[in-house]
Amino acid sequence: MAPAHPGRAESTNWIGHAHGSSDYRKLLAGLFFAGIATFAQLYSPQAVLAHIAVDIGVSAADAALVISASTLGLAIGVIPWSLVADRHGRVRAMSIAVIAATVFGLLVPFAPTFSLLLTGRFVEGLMLGGVPAIAVAYLSEEIEPRHAARAAGTYVAGTTIGGLLGRLVAGPVTELTNWRVGVFTVGVLCAIAAVLFILLIPAPRGFVPRRFELRDPGTDLSLIMLLRANLRSPRLLALYAQGFLLMGGFVALYNYLGFRLAHEPFNLPQALISLVFVAYLAGTWSSAQAGILAARYGRWSVLLSSLACMIAGVLLTLSTVLVVVLIGVLLATAGFFAAHAVASGWTGAAATVGRAQASSLYNLSYYAGSSLFGWLGGVFFVQWGWAGTVALVVGLAVVAAGLTAAVLRPQRVG
Repeated sequence: MAPAHPGRAESTNWIGHAHGSSDYRKLLAGLFFAGIATFAQLYSPQAVLAHIAVDIGVSAADAALVISASTLGLAIGVIPWSLVADRHGRVRAMSIAVIAATVFGLLVPFAPTFSLLLTGRFVEGLMLGGVPAIAVAYLSEEIEPRHAARAAGTYVAGTTIGGLLGRLVAGPVTELTNWRVGVFTVGVLCAIAAVLFILLIPAPRGFVPRRFELRDPGTDLSLIMLLRANLRSPRLLALYAQGFLLMGGFVALYNYLGFRLAHEPFNLPQALISLVFVAYLAGTWSSAQAGILAARYGRWSVLLSSLACMIAGVLLTLSTVLVVVLIGVLLATAGFFAAHAVASGWTGAAATVGRAQASSLYNLSYYAGSSLFGWLGGVFFVQWGWAGTVALVVGLAVVAAGLTAAVLRPQRVG
């Protein structure tokens, strides 16, 4: 039975939905559709950036601002959304966010000017911030602790399906019509996914509402103190850096891959370029597996292995042989999503206070990296070609690996 108040904990003895239970499956299914509604519209323009550049008359780097504007909005929105979630409930906040974002997603493609398009995408990103800002905290409160890592991996797997769907739909529809209709079509699919999320997601039972002052019941810490505590932890800072560096490099890779494949020596049409995003399925698989492997072998080892996989894959994309490039994209995608699944789940576990704020800081770093390096990768691309973009992405991953090895090494007991 659902609690009388949708934001209140049903019992102080609540330990979470058991793995395999009906509500456990509904929860993951609901978050799966929330991931589709969020990430399909967030990244659908990425598949048609070359068309946007030609239609509006801007450079590759400027066209990529369509992605950066929304991810910047998302980065700014995650902490305010965590406040709303702490006061009004995780499910209610996510529902408001996904509905508002879908409305903007249906309107923004028809913005008459480039500046208005960027403004609309920024606001859309602000609204979208309500899902990733809250989802991991919601999982940690509603799932049995021993299954939390696996559930987080499953959630991240769902977000990859959303990102893939947005790109796969936008590309072919654009080929038949134009990029505005392609992105709008994705918005319609996101509206359907938003409705399914609201219908499926179970009412929260492990959440206790708080006032906007956000004083932790156990420590009586204010919001500022919670954020400060999470920003003083070297291990948490290293985890935030993973999101910042890896997401930045990954978005740069996919932002400009379409430009490269459309020209010599590949000369692929838009419909075929869109199919390259099927590589996202490698991330769907790897993110789910990463949670299982982390529980068995430890997060540190799995994170380092994932980073090595990502670096190897990115280097393979330097090849002029299409098959080798595609293998590289698969490896890079699998490595990135595995690393993200481990780092995002590790953030919640490593936070001793302010778990929701720790997750929000991770997401802020994650999408700030997307905004900055997603654009900077275009500067490198224009200046030095694909090799320049690859150098940037590999450099970011190497720094992330160094931080992992130095700061996140398992602590010995005794």
